Amino acid sequence: MSACRNFCTQVTMAIFAAFLLCLPANAEEMTVSAAASLTNVFTELKGMFENRHKGLVVNTNFAASNPLLKQIQEGAPVDVFASADQATMDKAVAAKVVNAGTRKNFALNDLVLIVPKGSKKPASLSDLKDFSKIALGNPDSVPAGRYTKAALTSAGLWEKLMPQYIQGNSVRQVLDYVARGEVDAGFVYRTDAKQMADKVDTVMIVGGHDPVSYPIAVATTGKNAKMGQEFLNYVLSSEGQAVLAKYGFSKP
Repeated sequence: MSACRNFCTQVTMAIFAAFLLCLPANAEEMTVSAAASLTNVFTELKGMFENRHKGLVVNTNFAASNPLLKQIQEGAPVDVFASADQATMDKAVAAKVVNAGTRKNFALNDLVLIVPKGSKKPASLSDLKDFSKIALGNPDSVPAGRYTKAALTSAGLWEKLMPQYIQGNSVRQVLDYVARGEVDAGFVYRTDAKQMADKVDTVMIVGGHDPVSYPIAVATTGKNAKMGQEFLNYVLSSEGQAVLAKYGFSKP
């Protein structure tokens, strides 16, 4: 009986050991915080990157660039930060929450004026005086809002149009306002307008502001700087740039 019990115990232990070997190892994780206008393209890049690194889970966090920076400054565990403007990344470098040596520019975009599909289009920015509701990102936190303010200031319209402004918390919120017809016009990026071409019309590319240039860097608050650098490299690779081009971004 004793020999039988020993044999059964050995068999049970062997089965248990085999079971443990079959269990998946703890997944490696990393976190990417990126500007709201990168939502679609970075979601696709995330999936492609995970396919290249089996067992890796890429967590993504999309919002306006300034709130993302604030999260990182408050200690949010982030491995990669991609903003929609240089000023926000400058602040990140100054605060030492990104590795300045890893900073790269990876995409360009355009600021555009859009209206709900099939609605009245202004012939020029000055015609916006006849539009009662104009959506734009909050200039204090949304890069697209700062580009818009600069453009309208250059055109001598910023103060004049102020009563008509409806401010959004991100460029995607502005896009939604226009797509749902809740406002008469709005300022978003060319790539955003492309994503909802069935619901909005692009009126014009808007100038009078700094180039819409996207920088990316490895953040210092995360726990996976190695994969952060790998993801950054992937965004800059020919494969990553092809995906960016598919969504309407240009090379820097």
